[in-house]
Amino acid sequence: MPAFPPVDEQLAVLLRGAAHVEKPDELRKKLERGRETGKPLRVKYGIDPTGFDVHLGHTVPLRKLRQFQDLGHTAVLIIGTATAQVGDPSGRDESRKGLTPGQIETNAASYLTQIAKVVDVSRAEVRPNGDWFGRWGFGEMLRLLGRTTVQRMLERDDFSRRFRELHLPIYLHECLYPLMQGWDSVEIHADVELGGTEQLFNLMVGRDLQREEGQEPQICLTMPILRGTDGEKKMGKTAGNYIGLNEPAKEQFGKTMRIPDDLMREWFTPLSDRPAAEVEALLAGRPNEAKKALGAEIVRFYHGPAAADEVLADWKRQFEDKGDPLDMPEVVIPALELVDGGLPVVKLIVLAKLAASNGEARRKVEEGAFNHGPDRAKPADAKAVVPVADGLVVRLGRKVARVRLG
Repeated sequence: MPAFPPVDEQLAVLLRGAAHVEKPDELRKKLERGRETGKPLRVKYGIDPTGFDVHLGHTVPLRKLRQFQDLGHTAVLIIGTATAQVGDPSGRDESRKGLTPGQIETNAASYLTQIAKVVDVSRAEVRPNGDWFGRWGFGEMLRLLGRTTVQRMLERDDFSRRFRELHLPIYLHECLYPLMQGWDSVEIHADVELGGTEQLFNLMVGRDLQREEGQEPQICLTMPILRGTDGEKKMGKTAGNYIGLNEPAKEQFGKTMRIPDDLMREWFTPLSDRPAAEVEALLAGRPNEAKKALGAEIVRFYHGPAAADEVLADWKRQFEDKGDPLDMPEVVIPALELVDGGLPVVKLIVLAKLAASNGEARRKVEEGAFNHGPDRAKPADAKAVVPVADGLVVRLGRKVARVRLG
């Protein structure tokens, strides 16, 4: 029989960073019963395999799922092989395009590998919802549609906004999504379902369907939506403001260091396990130091302590000690491009891929943003010629490259 921690201890962990709990008293009762009987709660989280990169936004509920696991409860991962064909309309002002079965199958395999970096998949139940919806016929789907009304669907914020304000179409198949997600909870007898705040309607549909099927309704526990690296839009692939779990440690750390200062509080709680007092102390200090701590924590979680130590040392060398990173990109410039052993500075910058155009390169030189060599020499003007030898290091702001003559 599993030995669960005291209920108050569990609640302190599980409610940390949560946006909404429906209903807290029922969650306490479920945890108390689980501790008395030794029966773990079944905690559901569903994800549709819509692309290849799982990002930090996805990990907010995934980390909460891992916390449930660490407390002794059962994680049930629903891979939306059926719902991905419909497309989740939650939080969107337009219809989401569904995926083909081939795309879903390919994406699902990649997703599970990435999710395993957060959740202990070996201890989780992994259930593709195509396992049950794939067996359904027209009759079963009609009965499911009969469980709700158009008026109830229009209570959704996203549907209401599209209907009343934006005058954009709401397609009938989109109304299937919350019902299908809710039915997943019936199939796996969920005690708790996790999701983002935009998912609350869908999670509540699960409660209704479970109650109608004679099951104890699930607890709906939602987590805040993580804003992306721009500090404005929701983190996502389309907005291009995300940090992927599969990205190299250096990329994860560098992107974190570039986030707006006011985003740090929003990121620290869901993306780290630091105690609240420690987070407050970090945020009360120098913003750059707090970002370094946050970036190192993210890298440590996905790449290990050695990688975190390495990115911190590299950052210090490059930006605090004004040294160059040990691992820098190399660019090959044909030796035939050189005239008397040199290149016009603007042409060198473009060939080194530090700027996209001659105009941009010229502006950067005039701003004093370019330097080269061990003495970090800065050309006097945009017409200067730079001596180029094999191995020359060129720098433009934070961009660094080593020139190789081909």
